[in-house]
Amino acid sequence: MAAQGESYYPVFPPATKLHISTGLSFPEACAHHITNTFHESKVYVIVSGSISKTDNFTRLQKALGDKIVGVRKGIKPHTPWDDIVDIVKDMEKKGVDLIITLGAGSLTDGAKIIKYALANNVSSLDDLARLASEAKTEGLKPPQLPVINIPTSLSGGEYSIIAGGTDTRNNHKVLFTHPDIGADIVILDPALSISTPERIWLSTGVRGIDHCVEGLCSLVKPGAERDEGFAKGLKLLVPSLLITKKDWKNEDARLKEMLGVVESMKGMSQGIPMGGSHGIGHQLGPLGVGHGETSCVMLPAILKYNFKYGDEKVRKPQQKVLDLLWAEETVAEVLKKRGLTEEGSDAGDVVGAIISELGMPRTLKDVGVGRNQLDALAENCLKDVWLKVNPVPLIRKEQVLEVLEMVVGDTKSNL
Repeated sequence: MAAQGESYYPVFPPATKLHISTGLSFPEACAHHITNTFHESKVYVIVSGSISKTDNFTRLQKALGDKIVGVRKGIKPHTPWDDIVDIVKDMEKKGVDLIITLGAGSLTDGAKIIKYALANNVSSLDDLARLASEAKTEGLKPPQLPVINIPTSLSGGEYSIIAGGTDTRNNHKVLFTHPDIGADIVILDPALSISTPERIWLSTGVRGIDHCVEGLCSLVKPGAERDEGFAKGLKLLVPSLLITKKDWKNEDARLKEMLGVVESMKGMSQGIPMGGSHGIGHQLGPLGVGHGETSCVMLPAILKYNFKYGDEKVRKPQQKVLDLLWAEETVAEVLKKRGLTEEGSDAGDVVGAIISELGMPRTLKDVGVGRNQLDALAENCLKDVWLKVNPVPLIRKEQVLEVLEMVVGDTKSNL
């Protein structure tokens, strides 16, 4: 039920129960839905460590009062399983009936895995392994606890029924999925996002671009309407991110970025797999690389690799990406300023120029990954299902190493 002044609507009707809330401050929207939509009274807040020290968290605490029965300040990057098990045990002791996340990335994925774990009596890492998408799922109960996400980045995990968590016994990032694993409400508040560090906000925006680009370029698609969300998302995200880079407090551009992420996730909700940028990115995560930063480094390289080794069927969707981007005046100005032309630039060039304009990292060296780590990284990447559905399937170690070599950051062969 919507509050006065609130826009409240389903994201993917009729497929899921997930709703978006805009138009109210996040504490006001949160308090309204806890009372009037869910009728719950034992709330557990998972808040990022940095936000927990700010007035934004204080505002949420004041709005919810004694309904908050527990607080977790931070989940480590890439959602370590140790953190998940600790939080599950704490929630069980407190009899929690609703979860709120205030933050993004690991917190969002963490809440998904936590609600699945709570439904299935998880108390150890071995128990958690039973829930992984790679494991047999017979006899598992569906997650039921309601979740409200209040995102402070553009990573888009709030709209997905997939979560990634790192098995701390072997440092391998594993996927979890279930039709009911996701959030129930996502509250979008552009004013809240102004406090997000620039590198996190813009890099996770590039993550949204990655969803759109790899979605548009995917060869595994269910129908002609498949590209609509990805195309809308790309047109909202890229110009708005370039505006935000210059005008940090522009809330209109920020809301468009948030809605661009929603559009990109509509495409992903159809089951369209991503490609090599996402697949390699999953395994860069445990090496300490942020979700968005993996896309900043890998997406241009994957586009160039696919264009080099792909046939016309692979190259044609990249042209659609180019057409969409060059048609946006704000984007075209940047590309021309950086010496690119419509006739002489491929999708890797154009996406790379946008990422550079945003001031984001472009090489593995930039994100703290050295040449001595490439061999083990390539081995882990081959375990990721999305490498196999890359437009040019990445099924051999030497292929992955060739892509990594393009962005290693210590040779002249880099992008």
